[in-house]
Amino acid sequence: MSTAQIPFLKGHGTENDFVIIPDHEGRIELSPAAVARLCDRRAGIGADGVLHVVRSAAHPEAHAMAAEAEWFMDYRNADGSIAEMCGNGLRVFAHYLERAGLAEPGDMTIATRAGIRRAHVAKPGPDGEPGDITTGMGRALLPEGEVTVTVDGRTRPARNVNMGNPHAVTFVDDLADAGDLRTAPGVSPASAYPDGTNVEFVVDRGPRHVALRVHERGSGETRSCGTGACAVMVATARRDGADPAVLGHPVTYTVDVPGGRLVISESPDGAIEMTGPAVIIAEGTFDASRMGVSWTDAAA
Repeated sequence: MSTAQIPFLKGHGTENDFVIIPDHEGRIELSPAAVARLCDRRAGIGADGVLHVVRSAAHPEAHAMAAEAEWFMDYRNADGSIAEMCGNGLRVFAHYLERAGLAEPGDMTIATRAGIRRAHVAKPGPDGEPGDITTGMGRALLPEGEVTVTVDGRTRPARNVNMGNPHAVTFVDDLADAGDLRTAPGVSPASAYPDGTNVEFVVDRGPRHVALRVHERGSGETRSCGTGACAVMVATARRDGADPAVLGHPVTYTVDVPGGRLVISESPDGAIEMTGPAVIIAEGTFDASRMGVSWTDAAA
């Protein structure tokens, strides 16, 4: 067992990077400590999170969704904590399914802890490079009540947006105003986010064009956050008086993240779509015992 090797791949979406672990029948057990070791950038493979690829029918949290979606995205943050959703991870997950021959290019459905999500994987270009991927991100919830974000002694108002996972979105004059995002900014009241939250700092770049920095709950500052980009689009559209439900037509914003660019659209019915790239850059194996990963006998 000490020499057992587990296959993995490494991918990213706008530089939000992930270790991908194929485990179709759900035999591999990923403890929080094992995930943290895998994501360690010095002693492990290094990533913002882990995408555990499991058939929905083989996972207790996804079994009820198996009739709609064959595959479940069991997503873990870099610290080993479980997350409801990850937008960039969803694009990478969809790209992996197509690349591995587990799904055809075009439309597919994927089970997540935030429910069923849909993806459209464009066919590779003439050069073989993967096309952009559009994912359905569900609908935003806008909980009532004021929230604030505090950095370096300065408190700013924020918008509470839930994209299946929680976000606090605040607008700043300069992205440097976000300070050091390796640690979580202060968010109040604590009751608004009982399980913690992602925090986005946003600046304007032009008409319906913004840029952000983000602290991801459980991962620290990351190069991109897909659900965060969607939360930012929703908060910015409401600030700008561009609510699609009021206007009666879709609204689209370009959202720049440190790792690239995403395009976010919201329809009058509240459905949100995100379009952006996803790439897989490497694959190999890791020593299971060194990473603290275990499995049932059938997978050994």
